[in-house]
Amino acid sequence: MVTEQGSAFERGKLTDPDCPTRLVLDRIGDKWTVLVVTLLADGPLRFTQLRAGIGGVAPKVLTQTLRALERDGLVTRTAYPEIPPKVIYELTELGHSLRAPVAAIADWSERNVNRILAARTAHDQA
Repeated sequence: MVTEQGSAFERGKLTDPDCPTRLVLDRIGDKWTVLVVTLLADGPLRFTQLRAGIGGVAPKVLTQTLRALERDGLVTRTAYPEIPPKVIYELTELGHSLRAPVAAIADWSERNVNRILAARTAHDQA
């Protein structure tokens, strides 16, 4: 890794196969991560709200995604000692910094989905 001038943090090198930046790409390039960050961009949510908002995600997969995001410092999990238990997920400061890139990816995906599907159909028929 190289040190970014004027920064207290080191900057990764994406093209270096040994650079942990690739681990970050695995996390932020995951469709479940994109969907979770998109939903949490509007504020904290409970697990059931996230699951309903995403749709089509198995509880195990959502749990794994949330744990990974928490481990990476992108999401916080706050459990309240109530009956039934109440758990809230929200973006951290680092997670909020991911909102704009994720929104751009989501927007691009929605604008180009039909072109991608047409290209797939054309390729598969060739």
